Amino acid sequence: AVQVAASGGGSVEAGGSLRLSCTASGSRFDDPNMGWYRQAPGKACDLISSISRDGDTYYTASVRGRFTISRDDAKATVYLQMNNMELEDAAMYYCAPAAGLFSTPGACWGQGTRVTVSS
Repeated sequence: AVQVAASGGGSVEAGGSLRLSCTASGSRFDDPNMGWYRQAPGKACDLISSISRDGDTYYTASVRGRFTISRDDAKATVYLQMNNMELEDAAMYYCAPAAGLFSTPGACWGQGTRVTVSS
């Protein structure tokens, strides 16, 4: 199976921006419908955004208007542009298949990327 890896995390101040990348090990994703998930310590794994093969997007309420998901199929990469970041955005971020608001069970595993937000 194609492996996916998230990258681009780091430390940012509240109000700042980061761009995360999710890249497939092969030339394409196994599932064209991909999503970004995050998990803060002691909390559940939540789907926060997804993008379909055709570019249809979904955002959970807490990130809508601040985060933008996009894809470059030529690079087998899905991006998450995070702007106006808040303290509550601090978490491990993962990418995995997702269709609209429907998540994949156990998505928060594998190569995630850590995001910390300071005040």
